[in-house]
Amino acid sequence: MVEHRSTYAFEVTASSTADPATIFALVADGGRWSEWAKPLVSYSKMVRAGESAPAGVGAVRALGHKPVLVREETLEYEQDRRHRYALRTPGPIKDYIAEITLTPREGGGTDLVWRGSFGERVPGTGPVLRLGMNKFIEALTKKLVRAAER
Repeated sequence: MVEHRSTYAFEVTASSTADPATIFALVADGGRWSEWAKPLVSYSKMVRAGESAPAGVGAVRALGHKPVLVREETLEYEQDRRHRYALRTPGPIKDYIAEITLTPREGGGTDLVWRGSFGERVPGTGPVLRLGMNKFIEALTKKLVRAAER
């Protein structure tokens, strides 16, 4: 029997008056997510520091609502520019990888792109999970931009 693997992707874009460094500081530091992402994320903690920076490659953050937390590991870390991470907690999706890319705008501000992809653990659930992930990341992006602009 051949296993059919589908990959689902989402992409959310936003613009902010904040500079890339301000946005990056909020998103890369997993311990600060509960400051800006409530009520979507009510608990956040850095579980393990990264190799070259506290939130750098190898860093692990725990996010969510106690007692249900997910762990995400930093895969790539370009200061003030790009943060790529993977979900390390088993759940309804598998092989989740996402990245946030920040591009300075001419005249000030930042263009932000948050994109990710994943596989479905249960066949047929991918389209609904993609819709849910897209809505969740849209809501997080709005909160991130608001917090950075404060």
